[in-house]
Amino acid sequence: MVSNSRPQNLDKIVEKFKRRDNPKQKYEQLLWYAKKLAPMPEEAKTEENKVLGCVSQVYITSTLEDNQIFYQGDSDAQLVKGLVAFLIEGLNGLPPVEVVNLTPDFIEETGLQVSLTPSRANGFINIFKKMQQQALGKMTND
Repeated sequence: MVSNSRPQNLDKIVEKFKRRDNPKQKYEQLLWYAKKLAPMPEEAKTEENKVLGCVSQVYITSTLEDNQIFYQGDSDAQLVKGLVAFLIEGLNGLPPVEVVNLTPDFIEETGLQVSLTPSRANGFINIFKKMQQQALGKMTND
């Protein structure tokens, strides 16, 4: 079932994780996303782009093109990098307003909380909030 309130790309990823029954498969899926993530330029890894509240080092940047937001991100931890890649793949190309209005309930739907340590699950939410914050900053006041 595709959620009407959720962007199509994000929905596809959530469905993929829902089909994985055991935590090991979910981890493997995250590591696969981590490998697919485009490298982030070192100079973008600044305090301003750092995600706070994460045990590992996580960075997110965004650009706006034709009212669509595009993210770049990285982490020094492979699993967290997978979470970053998951969110980037799910949110890239959306209008900023759509990212801002998105509720994080999709995170729970993936079943990843069960597989992640509490600090990683919390980090996942913090990464998502950072992306929303950046989208909010890019919203045009028209």
